[in-house]
Amino acid sequence: MKISELASATDVGVPTLKYYLREGVLHAGEVRSRTQASYDDSHVERVRLVRALTGVGGLSIAAVRRVLDVISDPGVGPTDVMAAAAASLYEPEPEPEVPEVRRAQRGASKGDDSSARELVDDLGWHIYPDDPALTALDEAWAACSDAGIGLDADRMRRYATSMHGVAETDVSSVPADPAGAVRQVVLGTVLVDPVLLSLRRLAQQDVAVRAGAISPPPTG
Repeated sequence: MKISELASATDVGVPTLKYYLREGVLHAGEVRSRTQASYDDSHVERVRLVRALTGVGGLSIAAVRRVLDVISDPGVGPTDVMAAAAASLYEPEPEPEVPEVRRAQRGASKGDDSSARELVDDLGWHIYPDDPALTALDEAWAACSDAGIGLDADRMRRYATSMHGVAETDVSSVPADPAGAVRQVVLGTVLVDPVLLSLRRLAQQDVAVRAGAISPPPTG
């Protein structure tokens, strides 16, 4: 198909398709002449994946390129694809230098408070030392401390144990094909997070009712 037909098949404008080609997130078509190339179903699939990653996934083109580089490596298995896709969700955003320094000082002032690294080590989890989720957890944990919300190590362990069960469900549903794995990890995380949050709030209500902390809902 021509690029105009690819645009119609994916509902993506020709200028955007040409941008994808320039940025390397869409592979080149088969050259037919000096000014024309032919595209096929693999291009349709790739465009839809890029749109999903940049749209619902909220990833930058640079992050999408990194994920697609992993997909394109024939020696990479589903686990490596999952790791690359998960890491892309923590793409760092530019920040002014001063807030960054203040944040680092806040983390240093926690004293004997437990860190994310200590928590996962205590749980026996197999976590890469440079995983950005560790930094994200440390910052979120510190923010709770700053706000006066006590998240001691025991409470965090209980949270972590519950989330490990969620992770087992997540990983067991990841398909074997690389593109499908990326969709499941990135889009699944983005779209399922609100589901998990809603379930948490509903579960809190049920636990509170069973404990007699709030009145039960009306029946019938």
